[in-house]
Amino acid sequence: MSALIQLDMLDLALATVLVVAAGAISLAFRLGIARRLGVAALRTVLQLGLIGLVLRKVFALESATLVIALVLAMTVLAAREAASRTARTYRGILLDAFLAMSASCLLVGGIVTQVVVGVTPWYAPQYVIPLLGMILGNSLTGVALCLDRFLEHLASRHAEVELRLAFGATRREALAEPLRTAVRTGLVPIINSMAAAGIVSLPGMMTGQILAGSPPLQAVAYQIVVMFMIAAAVALGSMIIALVAARRLAAPDGRLLLDRLRAAR
Repeated sequence: MSALIQLDMLDLALATVLVVAAGAISLAFRLGIARRLGVAALRTVLQLGLIGLVLRKVFALESATLVIALVLAMTVLAAREAASRTARTYRGILLDAFLAMSASCLLVGGIVTQVVVGVTPWYAPQYVIPLLGMILGNSLTGVALCLDRFLEHLASRHAEVELRLAFGATRREALAEPLRTAVRTGLVPIINSMAAAGIVSLPGMMTGQILAGSPPLQAVAYQIVVMFMIAAAVALGSMIIALVAARRLAAPDGRLLLDRLRAAR
């Protein structure tokens, strides 16, 4: 097995040429995203560099308190990012996103790290932080898509919901279709990723382990666990955010509270 190839600052500088090329293409075709691409690239470098320094410290100390604090901070930031990606918003959306992200992270992450992988000690940062980070990152996308689709449905097709209510439907019955549509939307990215895994693409977890020198079949085993973990977390997070949002925007008698809904800034 080949030794891990170490990257230095020169290698990273050479890789920067690739994103510069992408920016040049944007300018050449007047796509209008060169500035956004540059800002995103800068944020990538700064954020990953910062988390690298933090993780080095956390890994060295192996403190349960530090691991819990870092996971909590990651969850808050993920919830904030998910809530900010919707075209419409309402009061309490950040709290709802945090509840959805926390539930999916703690339940699915706990099962994977403590039962499936069997991490010892339970807070081992080498396993807990990367696995929970993958849950949060993918749940973020699913929750944001689900929430955005649900709010859009209520805003643009509220007459359909109100018509069902007029014919005697309960709140649950009237909102069943918007909820189903929203949760399906949230699951689309992970379902597409699972369908293409191993055929169109080599997923990130598997690729990273192979680059680090793990046997291919062991890397495959970890990737399967990760894909199933993400699917469960996204499904749970999407379901929770849709149900909580429905309770915020519909009265117990089913009447829609659209006055609480407003365009995001």
